[in-house]
Amino acid sequence: MSDLAKTPEPATAQTSKVTMGPENTPAPAASAAPVPAVDPRLLVREEGLKGYWTEFTRKIRGGELGSLPVVLGLIVIAIVFQVQNGNFLSASSVANIAVYSSGLGIMAVGIVFVLILGEIDLSMGSVAGVGAAVWAVLNVTNGVSDLLSVVLAVVSGLLIGLLHGFFFAKIGVPAFVVTLAGFLGWSGLQIWLMGKEGSINAPSGSIVENLTAYYFEDKAAAYGLALVAVLAYAGSLLLDAKRRKAAALPSRPVSEIVLRTAVVAILCFVVAYVLNEPEGARGLPLALVLFLAVLVIADFVARRTLFGRKVFAVGGNAEAARRAGINVDRIRILVFGVSGMLAAFGGLFVASLSGGATKSLGSGNTLMLVIAAAVIGGTSLFGGRGKVWSALLGMIVIQSIQQGLNMIGMANEIQYMITGAVLLAAVVIDSISRRTQKTAGRA
Repeated sequence: MSDLAKTPEPATAQTSKVTMGPENTPAPAASAAPVPAVDPRLLVREEGLKGYWTEFTRKIRGGELGSLPVVLGLIVIAIVFQVQNGNFLSASSVANIAVYSSGLGIMAVGIVFVLILGEIDLSMGSVAGVGAAVWAVLNVTNGVSDLLSVVLAVVSGLLIGLLHGFFFAKIGVPAFVVTLAGFLGWSGLQIWLMGKEGSINAPSGSIVENLTAYYFEDKAAAYGLALVAVLAYAGSLLLDAKRRKAAALPSRPVSEIVLRTAVVAILCFVVAYVLNEPEGARGLPLALVLFLAVLVIADFVARRTLFGRKVFAVGGNAEAARRAGINVDRIRILVFGVSGMLAAFGGLFVASLSGGATKSLGSGNTLMLVIAAAVIGGTSLFGGRGKVWSALLGMIVIQSIQQGLNMIGMANEIQYMITGAVLLAAVVIDSISRRTQKTAGRA
């Protein structure tokens, strides 16, 4: 019996003593290390196409639609109007859409920042009119140099926007009231500046005239811009992947970067071909180049700078941003300054299209089209969410509808009704998307 009691434990199995807790339950082994939870969304790229499809369906179910509705809408618009009129996708038609989108599109970039902030700017049209009037009076009436007149016109819009922001942020007047008062007051200033003249024509060959009248006829310009755009896009993806790898974060594989770059390249070079090659093509419009330049700069500011991150933070929750140390008043003032500056700059494009500054420039449906472009493109009316490129997408939608309806001889009132319906649809989609995200716990 004594030999059996001293039988050694099997050498093949190393035993460990289990300590008992206060209620005779096994306590966790001291050597067991906690396993960090991994978000399955971070493993998407490791699963290949299946992972991307899973992520896509997850976003759709969660209400994260992104630019999908507007892209599908553009495809439908192109198909419908091309069937109705075979010239809808012609070189001249595409160029017209690009040129007419530029001025209002630049103004829409400014309103995107305001909407991300969770506010509204109703003075965009009148500020555009003041900017055009300042340029016309300085350059044409008083002989100030062309370039200086343009700069002072843009600066006047900046100062007006900063004034709006001051009353809103420092005095506490609601942005709706401040900009509504601005809409009325600056319209009066515009009429006063123009004096007895109903309009002041843009001088031949002036900067303002060339904003929408000048085309780069050399084919290398359009193809060169397309190449620069593709290389810049690919470079940004590679740089982002490098930074994420350095931070030990999941990054896009080379195959995905190549695929994304190929899609962008096809789109850019197709547009360049349409602007260059078909009969009647005039080349690359200067207005499109300037519009894209504003979009790139504004997108960089919104996504890559501290100021842009603060704008999103204030728009998402102003009180939380204030407690995090953000100067909320300063951000609000600067955002309205950006809005006023871009409104005045866009007003110069509108003046170029109309042949000069007029007392009525910026009135009518200008404000509604600018806000509609931002919202249709995907910027939320509820603040904290949006992209600068939504100004481009939304304005292309609006101008494509107007161009198509004009080509089939539809009356203006029908155009207004259809544009209004598209705007309402965009807001409805945004509201449903937000409600779905709250239900899914992602808002």
